[in-house]
Amino acid sequence: MSKTVTIYSTPVCHFCHKAKEFFKENNIAYTEHDVASDADKRTEMIDMTGQMGVPVIQVDEDVIIGYDEDKLKELLEIK
Repeated sequence: MSKTVTIYSTPVCHFCHKAKEFFKENNIAYTEHDVASDADKRTEMIDMTGQMGVPVIQVDEDVIIGYDEDKLKELLEIK
């Protein structure tokens, strides 16, 4: 079952890099939005979460604020 994964991140965010490494290691396709340079996506992220911290990771309808590898594994059904 394919999941839609989106990450809202910034170029200097350590945990954003960790999340993207996790996706690559597990062959998870994802869409990335750089909220440092894309004001519309930044507004979208703030409207979704009520805050400006990154990463914000959306897996289908679920939203994770921050890098939570255990929650990602659960949502992406990775053992």
